[in-house]
Amino acid sequence: MIPVIALVGRPNVGKSTLFNRLTRSRDALVANYSGLTRDRKYGDGEMFDRRFMVIDTGGISGEEEGIDVEMAEQSLLAMDEADVVLFIVDCRSGIVSADYMIAEKLRRKNRLVYLVANKIDGLDPAAALADFYQLGFAGMFATTATHGRGVRSMMEEVLTAFEVPNDNADDRTDSIKIGVVGRPNVGKSTLVNRLLGEDRVVVFDQPGTTRDSVYIDFERRGQNYTLIDTAGVRKRKNIKLAIEKFSIVKTLQAIDDANVVVLMIDAQEGLVEQDLHLIGSVIDAGRGLVIGINKWDGLEPQHREHIKVEIKRRLIFADFAKVHFISALHGTGVGNLYDSIGAAYSAATDTLSASRLTKVLAGAVEDHQPPMVHGRRVKLRFAHAGGRNPPVIIIHGNQTDAVPAQYTRYLEKIFRRELGLQGTPVRVEYRTGDNPYKHKAVAAGDRQGMKRKKIVKYSKRND
Repeated sequence: MIPVIALVGRPNVGKSTLFNRLTRSRDALVANYSGLTRDRKYGDGEMFDRRFMVIDTGGISGEEEGIDVEMAEQSLLAMDEADVVLFIVDCRSGIVSADYMIAEKLRRKNRLVYLVANKIDGLDPAAALADFYQLGFAGMFATTATHGRGVRSMMEEVLTAFEVPNDNADDRTDSIKIGVVGRPNVGKSTLVNRLLGEDRVVVFDQPGTTRDSVYIDFERRGQNYTLIDTAGVRKRKNIKLAIEKFSIVKTLQAIDDANVVVLMIDAQEGLVEQDLHLIGSVIDAGRGLVIGINKWDGLEPQHREHIKVEIKRRLIFADFAKVHFISALHGTGVGNLYDSIGAAYSAATDTLSASRLTKVLAGAVEDHQPPMVHGRRVKLRFAHAGGRNPPVIIIHGNQTDAVPAQYTRYLEKIFRRELGLQGTPVRVEYRTGDNPYKHKAVAAGDRQGMKRKKIVKYSKRND
């Protein structure tokens, strides 16, 4: 799983600035993950070919009153979901009583903690850091988040503690991991039990029963599976319990850890924005996707038709995903999910030959050529596979940085159709190759220049 890094500290020590630096965003309000309170900011970062999740928490001063008390407590609860805590202090203001209080709370959490001494510019690092050793943390970094000073070296050491995944490794394992996600009370745990054929997961008719992701191994018809039953992701205004505020981290991790995600939608409530956000998160993670429209039994024909029209209209961005109309409670249509799960897994992890990809690319370009850029046509020459789960197709050519987004989407759709890649997103990346005759052209230009100089020198001598 991707590591989760929580940023904690007093107000105005630079947490949000570091958050923006790690997520490469303009401001701290960048994570479009529904179900989060406004004082929590979640974002994705990547360094050294490693992905990670960052949580920007509210400032803790120890002097909170009223609602600020609860907000500060939520900041501390965020540490429970983190693999690493970056405790940020201000070098310019020095150590204060709130720093001691936060340090004590962190020690009780028994988490891996690094001390980040921020705003080091213009100060002697050794002198500025000396006082902060009193807080009792061995790992300490000096940074200036606004300029990025010390951030990369800090993250290099922080990420060393986590295993680096090999994106080019064969993703086929003995077990297909299936993540079951959706809003609360849509029937996720009921579906898990139906897929398992027994009551292996606690199910109650109330939202938020599942507080964490549960991994369940089982076998069906000779194939090993791992079901991941996740906590429901709710709208922000509906989140009441403290522990539920941070269950989204486990859900997002489960999406990232799965090979195929079964996203459940409540047919009785219809397709809502929260469902679209979750589908977007699955696509961003590059995972195979199967959509289950649950509680289909008992709906009036007119209501069913309305749901089908809405799905076709609003899920055009996920038209690669197979849609099933099911009843997890009664078992209607549930068995058909396995065929779509298998097809999505196969499409996401199959080996794609360079010759086949190049042939499909040639056909796509012949049918619809890339645009002209500065009077020259963008040329796409050949393609090869660049990764699995999701399939990554790398296209080589010239002026590839000028390929518009709509043409990339066109190519993705063509590759998915021609290669029969059902149930998985496809990512197209470009490489612009250097002209192999560039050095010869330069050499020829140098020879022409020397020749012109000789002609000029000869003409002056004759004059």
